[in-house]
Amino acid sequence: MIVFQNVGLKLGEVQILENLNFSVENGEFICLLGPSGCGKSTILRLIGDLIEGTSGAIQVADGLPSAAWHKIAYVFQNPRLLPWKNALENAAFGLEMRHPKLRAMERLALASEQLTKVGLENDMHKMPIMLSGGERQRVAIARALALKPEIILMDEPFSALDPNTRRILRHQLVELWKEIGNTIIFVTHDIEEALELGDRIFVLGTKPASVQNIIEPKSHRPREIDINDELRKIKVSLIHEFRKIAENKERIL
Repeated sequence: MIVFQNVGLKLGEVQILENLNFSVENGEFICLLGPSGCGKSTILRLIGDLIEGTSGAIQVADGLPSAAWHKIAYVFQNPRLLPWKNALENAAFGLEMRHPKLRAMERLALASEQLTKVGLENDMHKMPIMLSGGERQRVAIARALALKPEIILMDEPFSALDPNTRRILRHQLVELWKEIGNTIIFVTHDIEEALELGDRIFVLGTKPASVQNIIEPKSHRPREIDINDELRKIKVSLIHEFRKIAENKERIL
């Protein structure tokens, strides 16, 4: 579904990515894990054709990123809801932008279906100010799902939420993904989040970033790190790996 071959990106005098290589299969749930500022979100922008690489080749859905925009949906850290629209209208807004010829009733019906799936069937009339942080993020997820994308790009969507809400939304996201089968690329700097969610975890180093390690947890979902020996060992290993990355960065600086 997605292939990066020797991809590099230089912005001004700063080399952000260098010789980045990886591939993602259709229907995989991939986590991009790395320290803040290493280029994780930049990779999403390259996949979505928001920026272009300066070297190498990128393939998305059997073509160039510029030809795959209609197969992609985003979920950002900030849910980016329009304050003058209620939850249902916000969930339908992506359809309004991407499919302006679709009748309003059809857009709202599709959005209503997705809001029901994320547990907001009784809150569709509420304005964003009336929703909790977790509920607003559910609206953002419903907005993405309403587009019926092949690929969902998620940029730390739960990082601003409290731990309990994050845990609930992670479980809910996995259940939705199992049902729908989209390819998901999920950016995080949280080791436990990556271990709970990912089919595979691409570990990135500091700039210029490349894939340092690929981890494939064998444990079935739902994954409980505190009671799972395999996941605990991987977590400890990743903590040590990130310490080494931080030490190398300090030496360079």
